Amino acid sequence: MPFVVTLTMNPAVDLSASTARVEPIHKLRCRSSRRDPGGGGVNVARVIHRFGLPTLAVYPAGGLVGQLLNHLMAGELVRTHPIAITDETREDFTVLDEGSGEQYRFVLPGPRLRGPEWMECLSAVANLGERPDIVCASGSLPPGVPDDFYARLAEVAANHGARFVLDTSGVPLREALATKVDLIKPNLRELREISGEALDSERALIATCRRLIEHRRVAAVAVTLGADGAMLVTGNGAWRAAALPVHPVSSVGAGDSFLGAMVWAMATGRSDLEAFRFGIAGGAAAVRASGTELCHPKDVHRLVSEVEIMDAELPGPTR
Repeated sequence: MPFVVTLTMNPAVDLSASTARVEPIHKLRCRSSRRDPGGGGVNVARVIHRFGLPTLAVYPAGGLVGQLLNHLMAGELVRTHPIAITDETREDFTVLDEGSGEQYRFVLPGPRLRGPEWMECLSAVANLGERPDIVCASGSLPPGVPDDFYARLAEVAANHGARFVLDTSGVPLREALATKVDLIKPNLRELREISGEALDSERALIATCRRLIEHRRVAAVAVTLGADGAMLVTGNGAWRAAALPVHPVSSVGAGDSFLGAMVWAMATGRSDLEAFRFGIAGGAAAVRASGTELCHPKDVHRLVSEVEIMDAELPGPTR
């Protein structure tokens, strides 16, 4: 059976709650509170595990919050390899204003990792007892971790003969693209940031992705476009999918659910286009969930048949 390893360098415990109205000064009485393990790769691992695929989540964890993160992951029965660090793991929190339906998301800074700590994270993936089919890294790099960390991880994945999937932004993404990456998943803002272009048309978006594929060592680019859906560009073509018409409850975890469902589909032998279809369904399923919840396979399988993919360079849907 395929095996996926995820690496999350800046994990978190995500707290979500709701209140009648968000306003200054007054005490805001909250309800419906819950805590979930969080951080890009942690969430991807949670999604893949729900699909029944063997997964290992590697991440640094420190302090009482790190212990809580380990406890929450154990509660979800996800196999983990936490790397002990000195500083405290971060927390994030999301508050739903019930009156307006708006979400307020607060992301706290991560701990500073020392050299031996981030190097141990690399070593944990390099010295696995079994060969992974896919290594997926997702999320920001915390203070102390060098910008070329994901480039180094790409080499580790290549030594395993595994495909490398990356979801990050800025300089760490640019550094990684100097190596071999099989799939990146930027949003539109992140793609604009690394390309330095406005990307104000579909044609410009496709052209930029093609240049990344031709001039960098990346095989496929999946660009998430929020309410406008997503686009997949490979060496063989470009495809566009509209967002599914679902009633949004929470945007938290939608991108991670998109990537988790897509990586699961890739690992189980589906084509890039079919994996993209599952990614769209995964993101839509997460948007329908409350708080910091992620997508569930039953919802993804139900929604995937509703995903309509268009050839971005030819008229008409691709079935």
